[in-house]
Amino acid sequence: MRHILAALSAAMLAAPAFAAEPVDGAINMQPAATRIAERVHEFHNVLLVIITAITLLVLALLIWIVVRYNQKANKVSRKFSHNTTIEIVWTVVPALILVGIAGLSFPNLFYQNVTPNLGQIVATSKQLLAEGKSAEHQAFTKNYFPDAAEEGFVNVKIQGNQWNWTYTYPDIVDETGEPVEFVSNGIHKGRASDPTDGLRLLSTDYPMVVPANRYVRFYTAAADVIHSWAVPAFAIKVDAIPGRLNEGWFLVREPGVYYGQCSELCGVDHAYMPIEVRVVPQAQFDAWAELMKAGDFDGAAASVSQIASAETETKFASN
Repeated sequence: MRHILAALSAAMLAAPAFAAEPVDGAINMQPAATRIAERVHEFHNVLLVIITAITLLVLALLIWIVVRYNQKANKVSRKFSHNTTIEIVWTVVPALILVGIAGLSFPNLFYQNVTPNLGQIVATSKQLLAEGKSAEHQAFTKNYFPDAAEEGFVNVKIQGNQWNWTYTYPDIVDETGEPVEFVSNGIHKGRASDPTDGLRLLSTDYPMVVPANRYVRFYTAAADVIHSWAVPAFAIKVDAIPGRLNEGWFLVREPGVYYGQCSELCGVDHAYMPIEVRVVPQAQFDAWAELMKAGDFDGAAASVSQIASAETETKFASN
């Protein structure tokens, strides 16, 4: 009864939520759910233009060579082995293109791989506002989020196992001082007895839950072999390695359900090791955390089966 009540109360406050999942016939990346993903998509679009231009140029050169220098047009072939000018051009130009691509990619790598200093974000935002630099402040807040920074990090340890994930919230502790920790298993195993509900090979029994509009700092490790925690909508793929702790971060502004899978070949059940992340409003996350601290895992999962609306006037794509 407690689980039913939790699900009903969540449903009463629920609004349609965004769901990031694979789509049949899709030819592009999943919609970006984080600023990290937005920057990756922007970089991808620039690279697409560059590689298209290079491909068209090479195709034009090939056609020109075939037409201009075929045997019919050149009864007597020319005999030479070097052209210094051409060799310099085809060495320098590609090198400059690569330097330009590197100049675009390094800031994105730094943004994704270096965990933000939240105190510095808040201080920089206040300084820009105090100096009346509204344009600079607007540009700054496109990549950094002062309001979320003031709330601090939500820390999660993600451990890969053969073949499931263990999620630990070190800052959410019960009465005995033990942190909230649970194992997330995929509900589908490629068998005829698999349940018919949920997304095939993506849904889990106990999803990872984080609040929207909060900086989430996660650490990955592994208990046995190398795994990889990857969520395409976040543009995140971080290896979980035995004996090593890797770190990453993300911030999701839009509540919803986001899916991923282990992206490092880790054994016979590698295909059945999904990732399900439910991003919920802060109040719903707090209610979920209280149920988890009480040991009511099923009730906690039921409480986030529907994503509550952060703003009553806001509507998101259906899940």
